[in-house]
Amino acid sequence: MREGRFKASIVDVSEYLLACYRYIELNPVRAGMVGAPEQYPWSSHRANARGVDDSVVVPHEMYLGLGADEEARQVAYRALFRGYFEEGDLEEIRMCLQSGTPLGHGRFREEVERMLKVKVGQARRGRPKKESRNRKRVMTQNSRFRV
Repeated sequence: MREGRFKASIVDVSEYLLACYRYIELNPVRAGMVGAPEQYPWSSHRANARGVDDSVVVPHEMYLGLGADEEARQVAYRALFRGYFEEGDLEEIRMCLQSGTPLGHGRFREEVERMLKVKVGQARRGRPKKESRNRKRVMTQNSRFRV
């Protein structure tokens, strides 16, 4: 099996972190490898949803904010997985991941650009648009009159 290169995207934590957790932990389910996220052996889902000790998983403050204690957080985390992803949300995460575009709203992207001092996000792909035929025809006609 040939593996793709590692891809990453900066994420607006306040808006998208938990959506990214869901996206990542549901990937093996969408791929048909397992029936539920906790069945995938390399998933953080068991630690986040059931409190299974995993020395690699360090709870993020957004996760910790799901509840006042471990049990409340686990219940809230499991509830995140009861709903379905809207197709648009899945596509937005995938597009940002594939292109390296920061995942967040316009203001977040602007802040990233200011910090990095570089334009981020997707540029238009492909060749630049050609001039319309009418414009080209007018330019051609006008150029005949120039000496």
